[in-house]
Amino acid sequence: MPRGRDRYETEPDAAPEPSPEQRRLSHQDSDSETVPLRERLRNLVLKPAESDTVHTAETPRGPQSVAELEADVRSANDKERFIGLVAAPVAAAIGILVISALIVNDPPARLKNGQVDMLHVSVSLYHDLGGVIIALSVLMLVSAMLRKRVFLGIVTALYGLAIFNLHYWGFGVPFILVSAWLLVRAYRLQRDLREATVGDSRASASRRGSAAPGRSSAKLNRRYTAPATAAKRPSASKSVNKRQAR
Repeated sequence: MPRGRDRYETEPDAAPEPSPEQRRLSHQDSDSETVPLRERLRNLVLKPAESDTVHTAETPRGPQSVAELEADVRSANDKERFIGLVAAPVAAAIGILVISALIVNDPPARLKNGQVDMLHVSVSLYHDLGGVIIALSVLMLVSAMLRKRVFLGIVTALYGLAIFNLHYWGFGVPFILVSAWLLVRAYRLQRDLREATVGDSRASASRRGSAAPGRSSAKLNRRYTAPATAAKRPSASKSVNKRQAR
């Protein structure tokens, strides 16, 4: 008779269940293998930190209400504010470098033959221009902190045009593009708000119009209608006269 299994023999211990921290790390490792590095950096900089639950597809956002559109028009979102906060110190640094390069490369006031050089620019003019550029950078920072989208776009456009006119096109074009993006976004939000406001007013007008016939019929029913007058009977004298005439 074969020897049976001992009833007190214990089974081998199962593998310990991983902790939530280990599961989260393994999940992040699997995500890092599939998501490109550029996408991860963009999500890290421009998007808030997500929860442990990763959504495979972004949920579609429905139409915004008038209150939400008014809030979006009134203040800039986190992405626009972040762009302004980053662009302001970069603009100040670029302004200082550009003004320093212009002062260093400024030709002398007179040529070798003693004539006045027409290409020479006074250093005080460069200093004034540098102060204007720094002031635009400060206004850019304040507009971003206060979440003023339109002001941020206008100040960024002025800064980009100022650097562009100094023939440093590589530094001026990015600021012009950023300002164009901000102003176009402000225009689109204003258009959506106007359309939503007109739609709400039309809907309320149609509701008032549908309720108006009921009120008018009720008023017509409550109107006073005079009773029909009874037909008058001919008098006796008129009947006698008619008989005599016959």
